[in-house]
Amino acid sequence: MKLSARTALIAAAAATVVVGSITAVGAGATQQQQPQSIAVTPAAATAAASSGGLRVAYFDQWSIYQNAYYLKNVDAIANNLDYLIYDFENIDPTNLTCFEATKASDPDPGGENDPNAGDGAGDAFADYQKSFGADISVDGTADAWGMPIVGNFHQLQELKKRHPNLKVVLSLGGWSYSKYFSDAAATDSSRKKFVSSCIDMFIKGNLPSEGGYGGAGSAAGIFDGFDIDWEYPGSTAGHLGNHTSAGDTQNFTALLAEFRSQLDGLGKHYSLSAALPGGQDKIAKIQTDKIGQYMDFADAMTYDMHGAWDATGPTNFQDPLYPSPSDPSGTIPPGTEKYNTDSIIKAYTKGSSAYGIPGGFPANKLTLGIPFYYRGWTGVPAGSNHGLYQSASGPSAGKTLSGNVPGVAMYKELSGIVDNPADTFFDPTTQSAWFYDGTNFYGGSSPQSIKARTDYIHCNGLAGAMMFSLYDLDPASTLFNSVVNGLAASTPGCAGPPTSTTTTTTTTTTTTTTTTPPGGGGCTAAAWNASTPYNGGAVVSYNGHQWTAKWWTQGDVPGANSQNVWTDNGPCSGGGTTTTNPPGGGTCPAAWSASTPYNGGAVVSYNGHKWTAKWWTQGDVPGANSQNVWTDNGAC
Repeated sequence: MKLSARTALIAAAAATVVVGSITAVGAGATQQQQPQSIAVTPAAATAAASSGGLRVAYFDQWSIYQNAYYLKNVDAIANNLDYLIYDFENIDPTNLTCFEATKASDPDPGGENDPNAGDGAGDAFADYQKSFGADISVDGTADAWGMPIVGNFHQLQELKKRHPNLKVVLSLGGWSYSKYFSDAAATDSSRKKFVSSCIDMFIKGNLPSEGGYGGAGSAAGIFDGFDIDWEYPGSTAGHLGNHTSAGDTQNFTALLAEFRSQLDGLGKHYSLSAALPGGQDKIAKIQTDKIGQYMDFADAMTYDMHGAWDATGPTNFQDPLYPSPSDPSGTIPPGTEKYNTDSIIKAYTKGSSAYGIPGGFPANKLTLGIPFYYRGWTGVPAGSNHGLYQSASGPSAGKTLSGNVPGVAMYKELSGIVDNPADTFFDPTTQSAWFYDGTNFYGGSSPQSIKARTDYIHCNGLAGAMMFSLYDLDPASTLFNSVVNGLAASTPGCAGPPTSTTTTTTTTTTTTTTTTPPGGGGCTAAAWNASTPYNGGAVVSYNGHQWTAKWWTQGDVPGANSQNVWTDNGPCSGGGTTTTNPPGGGTCPAAWSASTPYNGGAVVSYNGHKWTAKWWTQGDVPGANSQNVWTDNGAC
């Protein structure tokens, strides 16, 4: 199966504007409706790689054209970023060095079929020759005649003045510009030449004098390091025409070592990172046990696992966090695994004998990639589960700001779908979101799926999150704020992936396991059933209480769903309605309090039941926390 990269196809911004490089990042490339209501207000800056709070985001060079997304837009969110990665710069096919040019790469879909599409391409105009007016400038002042540089590079200078703690890193390669990495990394002398040229141009700032701008030292001090986005060492899964070699595996490690050595020779610490492929077939071509020592962090491209390159489907998640037995896709040769984030992360950190991956990459240096764009199909029947795993008539229609590329869209281009609870779905097995309006199906991020990933980051000791890319954000930065808030939030308990829909209820004398917990006591409403779909207003009984559905739902356990699909009408015997802090009942112990911290083993009452804490917790509502912090010991 082809795991194509996302291709940013802004083929022409306007007839009078020279368009720069057209490039992209790529990865290696039971369910129910759950309306999204998670708050996405910005959180305070709290970053540290060791705490799982590292926040990394890409800013696309071409954002300033058709999409009109400027570094001025980034200024509003920069306090919640640690690293801003500016992508991408290319490799000169003749000299195998870093270079600057103003030449558009051949736009896709023709470019996908052109092995030479990226040769000599670049966008020096966007980098340092495009003048910015006061209205789109970071500091609100227009570029003036006689400045040494303008363009995005000068805007980065302004951004860094306003946010001195922000690190700005230059990314080399990407989907369209990885063709010559193999050649540049092939020998000790070619590596030294390549790395030296990149440092000279982008760290020392010796830009070519072009269009009245540039010159010696003109861009010094802008970039705090490099990001290597080689897609992919030793693999033919990259762009058509990419050069590969059996030596790429060792040479990738040697290239990182050369970057580390030359950067360290500059007398201060410069950052080095890499975008690492998703998919065990490509991870197997990397020395996961050796590369970590040279990098400050690395970004796993845990997205682009499914998309409309499979034009007629089946529809699938772009970035499943966990595997699902319902997933109809094939396995990754030569092993038995399917694409999912958990398997990718574990391959890097723990290895995989099935794919010959040694593991050993430090978890606290690895970020999890979160996509801010969507992959879609059209002509999708509802089937048994709102379009998921169904056939399609073809890729979803291309959208203007996404370059009219079939099968790709931004959050802000899907208004009425991704922000409509009726079209928003979440799979508890894969912990992933999809969106379906009756015809069009899109896989991608939602606030709920992002929270599942930030919890995963905390629970697996990862460095933080990488976001690709800011180009796709809506004016409210909805998805970005979800990532920032999720990384800043605590994850009191860390549960493994969901394994079944079975729930366990523990009483003081017996433990019973039932697939569908019964309603209890003298309830007159029918018992809740996990397999039954309920419309808004439906009334059921569960655990001795009566519950009313707020909207359509299936499989959401009353009282244990983070979206609060069900309203608790109180114990069946006494009626009543739910309050913010419902009291315990009968001979129950002290009532649970949201403000009280509890250690593991603590016993409280809530909603007429006795609950025991599994680990330290505060503010987690018994029976309504996705991590199942509290064990329900039954009615008091």
